[in-house]
Amino acid sequence: MDFKLIKKIIDDTAEKNGITEYEIYNSEFESVSADTLGNEISSFSSSVSGGICFRCRIDGKMGYASTELFEEDELSSLVLRAAENAKSMEKEDSVGIFEGSPSYEKTNVPVFTPLTADEVKTVALDIQKKTYAASDKVVDGTSAGVQAGTATVRIANSNGLYLENTSGLNIIYSAPVVKDKEESHNNFELCEYGKDSVDDVAKKAVEGALSKLGAKTVATGKYSIVIESKQMRSLLAVFSEAFSSKMAQVGLSRLAGKEGEKIAADIINITDDPMREGVSIQIPFDAEGVATYRKDIVKNGVLQTLLYNRETAAKAGRETTANASKGSYSSPVGISPYAFCIEAGDNTKEDLFKMAEGGIFVTEVKGLHAGANAVTGDFSIESEGFLIENGKATTPVKSFTIAGNFFDLINNIDSIGNDLEISLSGGTTVFGAPSVLVKDMSVAGE
Repeated sequence: MDFKLIKKIIDDTAEKNGITEYEIYNSEFESVSADTLGNEISSFSSSVSGGICFRCRIDGKMGYASTELFEEDELSSLVLRAAENAKSMEKEDSVGIFEGSPSYEKTNVPVFTPLTADEVKTVALDIQKKTYAASDKVVDGTSAGVQAGTATVRIANSNGLYLENTSGLNIIYSAPVVKDKEESHNNFELCEYGKDSVDDVAKKAVEGALSKLGAKTVATGKYSIVIESKQMRSLLAVFSEAFSSKMAQVGLSRLAGKEGEKIAADIINITDDPMREGVSIQIPFDAEGVATYRKDIVKNGVLQTLLYNRETAAKAGRETTANASKGSYSSPVGISPYAFCIEAGDNTKEDLFKMAEGGIFVTEVKGLHAGANAVTGDFSIESEGFLIENGKATTPVKSFTIAGNFFDLINNIDSIGNDLEISLSGGTTVFGAPSVLVKDMSVAGE
């Protein structure tokens, strides 16, 4: 059913029942994906999903209801269910329905064209073929895949606000298994199709797997550590919840009460930019309809702000940072970053290696969520990487553990690389970081 018709049915039902303060939130997702194994398509899926969330404020209390059925009777019932839910709520709503921002920035990404189902299959098989062709050491167990996805979000409310944003990505991956005699390793490389080619993803993935052959172990001790950009952004992602005002207000963040205080090394700058140049998914408004904007989270090591939605901002006596989010159309309003990045420094990776002579270049961390405590900041993570010798990454090393605390880590970063890399979107949030140098970090090896 067309959204304009959906809105009319809901508006008419709300008016008939005297509901004057309400919001309609609609999200729709379309996805096509294919995976390969051997030289065949091993799985293929095509899906369309989405739904409507209606929330209304009655006598100072907010009620929610949601549905995936876009039939007239169900949409009318949706309004009545939300109204009943509002009446049964004990908690008062502190912010109401948003009236709208003065203006909204326009996205600057090209119009997205998703791959067709046939193209998804063809490209997946091409990646698989080129992954095998990249080395005679690539063996069975190797896989590849493609996913094309499009997401649309619409917000309309009783204050006359109407917002709509559509975004999408074509994602490709190669996951080779390589074997040399009795030693085997795997690797995984994920790229955005169009920005990276089939040849690129296959080559990067196979080179990464081959580089692990002949890995040695290292002795337990303190080392200068260069954490690769991809691994640093993974650490940032795991501990990003600490920057949520909601987590701070319920006592689950070490950053509670730290705004305006120094929490990291002077060279650390962290930003959150929903319209960041070069990021394919841009978000001009948050889940409450507030216009989004770039903000400094940490500047020269000082925490400038946590991330707020309208409710947590009202509780703290602050303005929202426009970081309201919804995990799905039916979810309550939460908080999430957009393009959350540790900004790049001036050092090349080679500069960092020279400063970390005799240290370790960490290129893979395993089981990060299991080995990290987002509340305390503590982590202990099995890792892989390379020894740093004569200013270069040389011998591969395996099965060592790096341990520490994230908040101590960002305080102890000695130098920052210029190789900022941003992850592909898993929704409205991406993370980015450059490679960083940390001296005297604990490593558990042999």
